[in-house]
Amino acid sequence: MQKLTTTLSFSEEQTMLLETAENFFRERTPVTGVRDLMLSTHGYQPEIWQEMIALGWTGLAIAEEYGGSGLNLAAATCIAEPMGRYLSATPWLSTQLAIQGLMAADESLQSEFLPQIAEGAAATVALTEIDASWDLTAAQLKVERQNGQVLLSGTKTFVLNADVAQIALVSGICDGELCLVVLNADEIAAAQPTRETVIDETRRSFELRCDGLSVDAGRLLVDVHAQQACARIEAAALLLLSAEAAGGIAGVLEVIVEYLNTREAFGRKIGGYQGLKHPTVDILIGLERTRSHVYHAASLLDAGEDASLALRMAKAEASASFAFAGDRAVQFHGGFGFTWDCDAQLYLRRALWSQYMFGDAIYHRKHLSEALL
Repeated sequence: MQKLTTTLSFSEEQTMLLETAENFFRERTPVTGVRDLMLSTHGYQPEIWQEMIALGWTGLAIAEEYGGSGLNLAAATCIAEPMGRYLSATPWLSTQLAIQGLMAADESLQSEFLPQIAEGAAATVALTEIDASWDLTAAQLKVERQNGQVLLSGTKTFVLNADVAQIALVSGICDGELCLVVLNADEIAAAQPTRETVIDETRRSFELRCDGLSVDAGRLLVDVHAQQACARIEAAALLLLSAEAAGGIAGVLEVIVEYLNTREAFGRKIGGYQGLKHPTVDILIGLERTRSHVYHAASLLDAGEDASLALRMAKAEASASFAFAGDRAVQFHGGFGFTWDCDAQLYLRRALWSQYMFGDAIYHRKHLSEALL
């Protein structure tokens, strides 16, 4: 059985990064502006994205030789958590997943695409198909070699930010083996990104129709490279989604506490009633558990240790705790909690979306039981 270290590491550099990101998202992307962005074309402010690029946050985990900051995935949690707290919407998450996939590619592909991302190109991954399987190795899209090209046939769903992505990693099966194909901006456009309706409207999710799409065979990752790429993408997704959830719990807890200290019933603030105080404490405990799991997994990754169990534990805890917090927030607000004007429903929508991306709590606990028992 895998032995998990109990040591949590958080460097001074990470502390500064977390404080900077917290201040940035609080001031530049407050929750009050979320509804307007939900109604916009791309769902985010391009000027905010440019500021994040200038701060080096898009290339945070890219090696310096490719124009990045040379930090690691653990440092990216310091960006993800405050983004979750203020429900910030940019192509940052999908771009980080693509970066991790490209880091398993050969040097020629890394040198071609990683500098573009470090300079600000948005990227994404297309790993899910109609059956919505959480097993990233169970791809069904067909990839056939033809005279120096590869021909794609199939459809991908839940592709984040495909409308603005200039690079995309698409999973498939080539000669009976798992593979990934790197698409450029023109090829993504040729796949006709069609926006999907998802519960969290701060996200932009798309379907890609890849039938008949022809791509240079040099941009094909097969065999061990594809396996490693999917493993890296999954690890990044579990860590960053869990970190976002931790931030989301903190954000919704702030909404709850403010409301409990404002609303009055029967001549007293409703925060004085035990029926509301106790669940609020449970939310706070869930926040601390989630943060502990997130930074434990990040510490293992930072130390180069196997973090697979820790990542599953983090995602399971984050999924359950964030969904509980969002649900309680809506219930505490009564009928108003279900309306467009209440922030509580925004957090609940984000919680439900995050819960089912890359596996829910039951899915990961099943894998944990198999590994631990």
